[in-house]
Amino acid sequence: MKFGIFDQNDCGGLPLAQQYEERLKLAELYDVSGFYCYHMSEHHGTSLSMAPSPSVLMSALTQRTRNLRLCPLVYLLPLYHPVRLAEEICMLDHLSKGRFQFGVGRGASPFELAALGVEPEQAAKMYAEALGIVRAYFRSESLTHEGEFWRVKDLAVEMKPFQQPHPQIWYAVGSPDSVAWPAQNNFNVVCGGPAPRLREISDAYRAEWKKADVDGRPEPLIGINRYVVVADTDDRAREIGRKAWPTFYRSFMKLWVKNNAQPIRMKLPPDFDSLVESGQAVAGSPMTVSSALADQISRGGFNYFMGSFVFGNMPFADACASIRLFSKEVMPALEAVDSVAA
Repeated sequence: MKFGIFDQNDCGGLPLAQQYEERLKLAELYDVSGFYCYHMSEHHGTSLSMAPSPSVLMSALTQRTRNLRLCPLVYLLPLYHPVRLAEEICMLDHLSKGRFQFGVGRGASPFELAALGVEPEQAAKMYAEALGIVRAYFRSESLTHEGEFWRVKDLAVEMKPFQQPHPQIWYAVGSPDSVAWPAQNNFNVVCGGPAPRLREISDAYRAEWKKADVDGRPEPLIGINRYVVVADTDDRAREIGRKAWPTFYRSFMKLWVKNNAQPIRMKLPPDFDSLVESGQAVAGSPMTVSSALADQISRGGFNYFMGSFVFGNMPFADACASIRLFSKEVMPALEAVDSVAA
């Protein structure tokens, strides 16, 4: 069992320079607390992310951490020139001395894509073409591509990643019928949302992965993401979550409200207690959190847990205390959970 972090870096009401510095200090805490990887989202034109350029923040993190792996989850491929992105990936992999990983996606918000001139209906095709170019870059000495959206002519590939053939790739899955392609490509995957169908997803992924040539390869990470608050008591943890959640929820819903729409895939309740009841958040003492997560991990068949430990206007001190309790008391309790056999 490995443990990671997922951070939207949403607007918490702080001066932006202070918010960045606090996130860097939290990364230093993750680095010495035994976490495997720091993941962050990419969003544009919304308070849901105050770090819209993952590569810029990841560059800073390469210099403030030593052990923690670093992974945008995900790069929104329709918004990049694929060659430029491949070059950034190579740079970040070398700056981190092989600790870099990256996720790929087309974008969950049609409003963000449209605001930047990308037709949402074209996003899936742009994503597929861009990923093909990025992967071709890693294995080429000279790259030429004639596609629907991008053209590359005899580009000399002057750098390759630190990790060969390339850093580990991540993908978000939302249903059992979406696992075949990432499993065949040996991608790590992460699932979100309520729990009922998550075991179907992890079982389907393992079945597809085993059909491929897997001899000598470790099983990819199959992860679940949850909001987490740990405190000395259940009441204190719930109080922290209740105070921080409304600020996060307003940012999460901002573009949907502006456009008189509702999220298509990822839906969240407006109050923190409902979030906990749905299983999408866990809040309480170390014992309470350990028990709840052990149950979700075991029933879901996961070998990776990703916690969102800071959100909304949660005070920095509360986030630090929660992370320390999680790493010291919850992580050891979860390491022995047999998620595959459950």
